[in-house]
Amino acid sequence: MPRTLIAVTDSPFPSLDPARAALARIDPELRMAASSSANDILAVARAADAVLVTYAKLPGDLLRQLTRCKAIGRFGLGVDNIDIKAAAELGITVTYVPDYCMHEVSDHAIALLLALARKIALSNKLVQSGRWEMSAVVPIHRLAGQVLGLIGFGNIPRALAPKAKVLGLRVVAHDPYVPREVLASAGIEAMSFDDLLALADFVSIHAPLSPATRGLFNSQVFGKMKRGALLINTARGPLVDEDALIAALDCGHLGGAALDVVATEPLAASSKLIGRDNVILTPHTAFYSVEALNELQTKCASDVARVLCGEPPVYPVKAT
Repeated sequence: MPRTLIAVTDSPFPSLDPARAALARIDPELRMAASSSANDILAVARAADAVLVTYAKLPGDLLRQLTRCKAIGRFGLGVDNIDIKAAAELGITVTYVPDYCMHEVSDHAIALLLALARKIALSNKLVQSGRWEMSAVVPIHRLAGQVLGLIGFGNIPRALAPKAKVLGLRVVAHDPYVPREVLASAGIEAMSFDDLLALADFVSIHAPLSPATRGLFNSQVFGKMKRGALLINTARGPLVDEDALIAALDCGHLGGAALDVVATEPLAASSKLIGRDNVILTPHTAFYSVEALNELQTKCASDVARVLCGEPPVYPVKAT
């Protein structure tokens, strides 16, 4: 009897040992695609029983060429790179890991907020260049009493909110899919999108990427934000119209931005986001810790094993 075949489309991990351990009960053969191109993925996945994917694109026309696939496990919490509707039509169960990096991303968002507010990156740059000048980084305002606006109130912003409150920040949120009583139980004030933009000193983005949210933060939205407000994005790069962001920074309407994600990664060396004293950039590392990656691989692979054994997955993605 042939071994269960699992195709791996792409892997940013140092090793797949945690995933292999979680799959041990089905004793699979793992085959890694030579690249994340459609042809290379199909070369290993066409007859595979399941697929493990990180960043590679799995559109419907590719999924329809898979002859035996029963499960797709996404190493991550977003599934915008997978055609969920097509997978459902084909009877393929898609799983993800929505709770593996809540601590890491919420910590990173707080770190970016503090770095922006206290002008840490600029201060370091000045001192490293031999300039010990407080006058170059003023004014800096007290955090306590300022307002943090959360766009979205899923797992990560729910972990972020209490950390922000410890700093004395007032936390408000906008999420049309979360009942007001859920926000109230967390001590968070629910607001309309426009009201939040007008009030918040810091806006932290935690929305999923979808056709409706792509380019959500555009020139019109930036114009509604409080003058001098600071933008933080640890969610998905395409949520922000980068040309509009640059224009808002250039005209001084926004005070600064901290981005862990950008529309096209890696960020082009010619990007106008680079070289600005009021912009902090990190290379999509908010999710990362050694512990988070072990948890991610283990939970993702365990769910794929469950599906292949005829058991219900813990983290299924529902087609909408």
